[in-house]
Amino acid sequence: MERSADWLREAQRDLEHAQNDMASGFFNWSCFSAQQGAEKAVKAALMKMGAEPWGHSVASLLHELPATASLPPDLVDMAQELDKAYIPSRSPDAHPAGAPSELYNRIEAERLIGYGRRILGFCQGLLAQT
Repeated sequence: MERSADWLREAQRDLEHAQNDMASGFFNWSCFSAQQGAEKAVKAALMKMGAEPWGHSVASLLHELPATASLPPDLVDMAQELDKAYIPSRSPDAHPAGAPSELYNRIEAERLIGYGRRILGFCQGLLAQT
């Protein structure tokens, strides 16, 4: 069963969640949700192309796209930064000191949400072509 549309809807919701968390001051969760939205968007595109994506690295998933996807180089840079929020944004033992809720800020959240939206838009464009 092909479920790329479900994954894409969840990607959109994750980015909405990221925006809501940022507005509420939950910057670490905002960063994590932005990463999740980007991850699910790329997985949706890969599924639509017949692949079976695995893993949580947005950058690695982007590299699984076929060359015909014409991946913009800056998207990989954005994905790499999003990937850095996957575990440390939620795990106190991922940092030398301090809880994740104390270590993330609005500027990071805004930037990562922007990156997530950019990746989502790119994936939506790929899905529209298939």
